[in-house]
Amino acid sequence: MATMQKITSNLWFDRQAEEAAKYYTSIFKNSKIGRITRYGKEGFEIHKMPEGTVLTVEFWLEGQQFLALNGGPLFKFNEAVSFVINCETQEEIDFYWNKLTQGGDEKAQQCGWLKDKFGLSWQVTPTILPDMLADKDSAKSESVMHAMMQMKKIDIAALKKAYSNQLQQH
Repeated sequence: MATMQKITSNLWFDRQAEEAAKYYTSIFKNSKIGRITRYGKEGFEIHKMPEGTVLTVEFWLEGQQFLALNGGPLFKFNEAVSFVINCETQEEIDFYWNKLTQGGDEKAQQCGWLKDKFGLSWQVTPTILPDMLADKDSAKSESVMHAMMQMKKIDIAALKKAYSNQLQQH
């Protein structure tokens, strides 16, 4: 019997749960779709979903379990919750950025943050960034912060240059 993850992120969609799960699992290598449940006749007067409509889709991205729910248009995603993708290389950043920005809100792209075509927020972040920002040398960390604030998609080479204090501020 499979072990159930203790905490699972539940993502509320209007009616795109299955489409979203398929989209996300097509992007991440270590991913899969699990059980799909469907609405029955029970509760129609409340949920207004036709019998047979997808209710939930279990899916995994990089070993992390998610649940996509078709709950109707009542709730929307916002930036208060986002998913961080930790990237080792610029190639990885470029890959996830290019895939997840397709059809997304261009105005929501700042400092490695983006909104995908479903309105879900992601942070495509290099793994070296936290150490740079936490450096005891405040000139280095401030230079990195200044550089990052100018970016939409994160550029690792530009961050490294800023970290080395080669970036001129103002």
